[in-house]
Amino acid sequence: MACTSIRDNKDHYKIQQEKMPIFFQGLKIMAEQQEVIATLFHPSVFILCSILCVIFWIKWITSTGSKIQPPSPIKLPVLGNLHQLGSLPHYSLRSLAKKHGPLMLLHLGSVPTLIVSSADAAQLIMRTHDTIFSDRPQNKIGKKLLYNYKEVAVAPYGEYWRQMKSIFVLQLLSNRRVQSFQAIREEETALMVKRIQEACSLSLTVNLSEMFVSFTNDVVCRAAFGKKYSEGEGGKRFMQLMRIFLELLGTISVGNFIPWLKWIDQVNGFDAKVDRVAKEIDGFLEEVIKERENLVGHESSEMFENKEGEKDFLDILLKIHKHDTIGISMDRDSVKALILDTFAAGTDTTSTVLEWSMSELIRHPQIMKKLQHEVRVILKGKTLITEEDLEKMQYLKSVLKETLRFHPPIPLLVPRKTRQDVKVMGYDIAAGTMVMTNAWAIGRDPLLWNEPEEFMPERFLDSTIDYKGHDFQLIPFGAGRRACPGIAFGMAINELVLANLVHKFNWELPNGSRGQDLDMTESPGSTIHRRVPLLAVPICDKNA
Repeated sequence: MACTSIRDNKDHYKIQQEKMPIFFQGLKIMAEQQEVIATLFHPSVFILCSILCVIFWIKWITSTGSKIQPPSPIKLPVLGNLHQLGSLPHYSLRSLAKKHGPLMLLHLGSVPTLIVSSADAAQLIMRTHDTIFSDRPQNKIGKKLLYNYKEVAVAPYGEYWRQMKSIFVLQLLSNRRVQSFQAIREEETALMVKRIQEACSLSLTVNLSEMFVSFTNDVVCRAAFGKKYSEGEGGKRFMQLMRIFLELLGTISVGNFIPWLKWIDQVNGFDAKVDRVAKEIDGFLEEVIKERENLVGHESSEMFENKEGEKDFLDILLKIHKHDTIGISMDRDSVKALILDTFAAGTDTTSTVLEWSMSELIRHPQIMKKLQHEVRVILKGKTLITEEDLEKMQYLKSVLKETLRFHPPIPLLVPRKTRQDVKVMGYDIAAGTMVMTNAWAIGRDPLLWNEPEEFMPERFLDSTIDYKGHDFQLIPFGAGRRACPGIAFGMAINELVLANLVHKFNWELPNGSRGQDLDMTESPGSTIHRRVPLLAVPICDKNA
């Protein structure tokens, strides 16, 4: 027992000896910490830190406190206001604007976004401060699908954009060039009318939505490229591809607004879909260019000229690309981007206006009858409608204006981006802010329009308001430097087609349905189409 006790004491003493260095190390660390604390709270250091804090506080107050930002709805962490957009953002944003005002600042993830919802605010953005708001925001979808933003509609503001827009306007969209395409419009309209007449003789239902897309694509392609691209299996595939392309452009990608969540687009297959569509479109456009290059080498150049002996748009683009005739680098991707711009913008917005115009006319039989009366009286038994006839059709023009007010093809105009800090309506807008103008909400503003939720073409009969960007109550094509340059081209098609459809046919819905029962639900996307295609039964008018 004694031996055991002595052994235990020795072990205890040994353990205590081992612990002593650790104990002294702890005392040393505590002493060092106390020394640091004493240094930090030394009067001179404390005063210096206090001065620095005051300086930083004053800087923060002067940099943010003096700036007046537009009102904003409450935002969530990380998401900001993304969750408030909904599947049809123009509706959601109008509801928010009613609470927060015509200039409203949202935070879409990490992207500050100014929402413009009144004519006065739009005028300040697109006229008063047009240059400051003339840039375009960029994201990964646009970079992949739009050839790294070489398209006219989305190119950054600068010399490249100015040159590309100049080519577009002078060689394809000027009033003189639009007039030169009159024969193409008339020929393609006659072909469409013939197809409808065949359906009429067999009492068949016509898919007008599909027909309008095919028709406008044919007109655009013949005017710009000298041939159609909607026929055959390849044409059908390309038309499907364009629909997917436009849907992707209108898709809200989480990764565009919250960069650290971009992996979601990889996991759910969205990035792969964008890559696939971009690759397929590029392959198609490459074939278009190679086909023309091969033909130019073997055929007479006259086959690509119009009646005035002018080259078509594609020939002009390839000539500029080859010889650098504008003093700015125009690579092959630039050529493809401009071709894509022509296909997408020229086809989609024009067909959408026709689709909604006919939907509203079928839904409102009295308006349809009034328009038919005007067209038939002016034509007085003539079978062909000329440009001179169209100029006399004021109610026709009013119907189209009302369609553009009620159903702007792109309700949220292509976003802009501020190039520098600017003050608008008393609010400070920071450089780099994305700007979205809700043309749909402006077109339904009760402060601007009597009974804005009713389709009433008569409102334009005694009105000078137009859609060309001068009257900010009606801006379906935008205004200022970034306005759509193809207004004349598209509206010339719309007037001719609509006049022919109401002149030669009466229209009914399938299965005896009434116009009031027509489903007018919208489909999400950058361009707003009907969710359900417009199906109608044509009845031939014997006097037309």
